[in-house]
Amino acid sequence: MSFLSSIKSIFSAAEPESKEPQAMASVEYNGFTITPAPASEGSGFRINGTITKGELSHTFIRADTLPSTQMCADEMVRKAKQMIDQQGDRIF
Repeated sequence: MSFLSSIKSIFSAAEPESKEPQAMASVEYNGFTITPAPASEGSGFRINGTITKGELSHTFIRADTLPSTQMCADEMVRKAKQMIDQQGDRIF
């Protein structure tokens, strides 16, 4: 590998990945629809998704990161259910 190729690979590796979260299967809970959409971040996935009821929608993002999309989606659903139980329609 040449010197210039080495320099180029250092700078190209430093560019952040811009991968959009992919929505996963929705879950219905007490009249709300919970849609997990884990966001790729580094070597893990950030808890991300939406909670909707009718025309109302709440974007749900947490600081937690987990190693797999399924673990992340399961945790998002668990936390969203907890939030719905605590706040109900005040989420919106």
